Amino acid sequence: MAPPHDDKTAAEFNDGSTPERRISNILFIIGVDCVGTVSASLLTYASIQALRPDLIINAGTCGGFKEKGASIGDVFLASDVAFHDRRIPIPVFDLYGVGTRQAFFTPNLAKELNLKVGKLSTGDSLDMSPHDEAAIVANDATVKDMEGAAIAYVADLLKVPAIFLKAVTDIVDGDKPTAEEFLENLAAVAAALDQAAARVVDFVNGKRYSEL
Repeated sequence: MAPPHDDKTAAEFNDGSTPERRISNILFIIGVDCVGTVSASLLTYASIQALRPDLIINAGTCGGFKEKGASIGDVFLASDVAFHDRRIPIPVFDLYGVGTRQAFFTPNLAKELNLKVGKLSTGDSLDMSPHDEAAIVANDATVKDMEGAAIAYVADLLKVPAIFLKAVTDIVDGDKPTAEEFLENLAAVAAALDQAAARVVDFVNGKRYSEL
């Protein structure tokens, strides 16, 4: 299992030149157009091979937990990502199944754009089974999606820093059915995500990793 990013510094993503190179090639992966972990991982792998990006931004929608402070329309930067539906109850394999990884550390980005920060949990279903719910709680997740942890896995495998921008369309621990609330809010939340993503690109473009 590849190690998470938590022990990597910005310098480790540099190409070895001095001074540290600036970010100019950014790969966007839009979650609502690439639903599920299989398609997301394949797209990420193929895109990295073809485009050799300096940075991956996974921009997409998510469900949020009001108990964790999420509201409809909030845009989160994920601090950590993990799976909640890969259950392998064997020592060591269980950790591989969860696949916890840290997103690339961007404290200046979060502060400058006033983005909320929380942990992201990923699974291949929109609804939430009791098993998934228990795993999401164990992951200490504020938001849940269907792509992030798969993209993090591939990014880690190919040593490309990745950040995760997630806009809340539905409240998982709320009163409305998830699918109904998702469709009701999708257009407005997608517009908010589009604006946030543009601001993120403006902020990161031309900066060094250590400046994020």
